[in-house]
Amino acid sequence: MSARDHVITTRPTRRGFLQIGALGLGGLTLPQLLRAESSAGIRTSHKSVIMIYLVGGPPHQDMFDLKPNAPREIAGPWRPAATNVPGVQICEAFPRLARNMDKLVIIRSLVGNQDGHDAIQVFNGRHPGKKAPGGGWPQLGSVVAKLEPPTDPAIPPFVSLCYPCTHGPYNEPGPGFLGTALSPFRPTGPARNDMSLRGITVNRLADRKTLLKSFDDTRRDADASGAMRGMDAFNEQAFGLLTSSRLADALDLSKEDPRTVGRYGTGDPTIFMDDNGAPRVPQSMLMARRLVEAGARVVTLNYSKWDWHGGANNSIFKREAEDFPVFDRCLSALIEDLHERGLDQDCTVVVAGEFGRTPRISAQVGRDHWPQVNCAVMAGGGMRTGQVIGATDRIAGEAVARPVTFGEIYATLYRNLGIDANRATVNDLEGRPQHLVEDNSVPLKEVA
Repeated sequence: MSARDHVITTRPTRRGFLQIGALGLGGLTLPQLLRAESSAGIRTSHKSVIMIYLVGGPPHQDMFDLKPNAPREIAGPWRPAATNVPGVQICEAFPRLARNMDKLVIIRSLVGNQDGHDAIQVFNGRHPGKKAPGGGWPQLGSVVAKLEPPTDPAIPPFVSLCYPCTHGPYNEPGPGFLGTALSPFRPTGPARNDMSLRGITVNRLADRKTLLKSFDDTRRDADASGAMRGMDAFNEQAFGLLTSSRLADALDLSKEDPRTVGRYGTGDPTIFMDDNGAPRVPQSMLMARRLVEAGARVVTLNYSKWDWHGGANNSIFKREAEDFPVFDRCLSALIEDLHERGLDQDCTVVVAGEFGRTPRISAQVGRDHWPQVNCAVMAGGGMRTGQVIGATDRIAGEAVARPVTFGEIYATLYRNLGIDANRATVNDLEGRPQHLVEDNSVPLKEVA
C-alpha cells in the first residue's frame, strides 16, 4: 500500500466517496453525485498550484546536485546522503526530504535562466530579456484566474502570500496585460484588517452594495480605460470575502492542530533576511496548504533569501547551515501534509529560484550568479514522482543530459491544472491571442 493510501481524516475523502459511489450508488447523475457528496460534507476537489520562490537564487550544487568528487574549491563541505529512492542522493542537511524523495521530482538541468535578480521568470516562465506584449506577460495565477472560475465566491482563485521586498526585482511581476482585476489577493499586512464587517450587518452591507452599483453604472458608461472593470472585480471579491468566514478561517493558523503547526515550524515575518530579501517564514507553506484546501487555485509565496556571495562572517556555508534545516523541515511537512490529506493528486508544488550558483567558491567564500544551469523541485499534481530529471557535468556547471526549460515546467503546471497551454490563449491589450508558454513548450513527459 502506498503512502497516498494512508489518508488521515475523520470523514471519507472525495476519492474514497467516488469509489464507494461507483460500487454501490450506480446510476447517479453528476448533479445527484455532487449533491450527495455535499451532504456527506466532502469538499469538491479542484486542481491547484503552490509556487515557492526561493529569493535570490539557491545553490544547486549544495542542495540537490552535489559533486563530492569535484575539487574542494568546487565541491564545498556538504556530503551527499542517500534517499528512500535507490541511487538518488541529496544534501545531508535534508534528512526529511531524503525520506520523502519518493514524493519528489528533482530537476537538475534547468537551462535558459536569466543572469540577474528578477523574479519574473519564476512566476510566469518567460525570460525577461525577450520581447513581451504591451503591459507585460501575466504571471501564472493571473492566467489561471482568467481561464478558470473561482471554486467559491468567498475564496479568490489567486492568492499571494509573498512579502514585499525592498529590492524591487525580487517581487512578483503582477497580472501584466490581463489588468488589475486579475491581480492576486494579498492577505498579508494591512489587508488582514479589512476582512471583517466590524459591526456592519450583512443586510446593511447589501444595501451599500446596491447603492454603490447605482453610482458605478453612471461612471462605467464614461470609462474607457478598463479601470472600472477592475474595480468591479475587486468590489465583488470584497463583498464575497466580507460575507463569508472561509478565507479568514483558512488564514487563521490558530484553527490548525498545534502539532501540525509544529511540524512546519514558525518564523518571524517582520525579519527580512539580509534586509532586502523575504522573511524566513515556514508557516507560509502551511497557510498555502490551508488556502488550496479552502478553494484557492494558485498560491504563491516567497521564502527567505538565497543570494549568498559570502563576505566577512557571512560565508555561504554558514548561511546554508542556518537555512537548510528549516527549509528541510517545512517543505517536507508540506509534502507529507498534502499526501496525508489526499491532496497530492490535485495540488502541484513547485520550488525554484532565478538561477543557479557558480561552481567555483569565491575568495569571499560565496557562490555568485550562474545562469547556465539551475535546479527545481516539484511534487504532487498526480505526477510520477521519485525521480531525478537531467544531469550536469562533473562540476555542476552545465547540463549534459535532458536540459529542461521554464517553459516545460509551466506547460506541466498548466496541464496539472487541467489547462492545455498550447491550445488555450489569453488576449493582450491589442486583442491578440497569446499562448500561455514560451516557445511552444510541452509538458515534461517524464512525469506524465
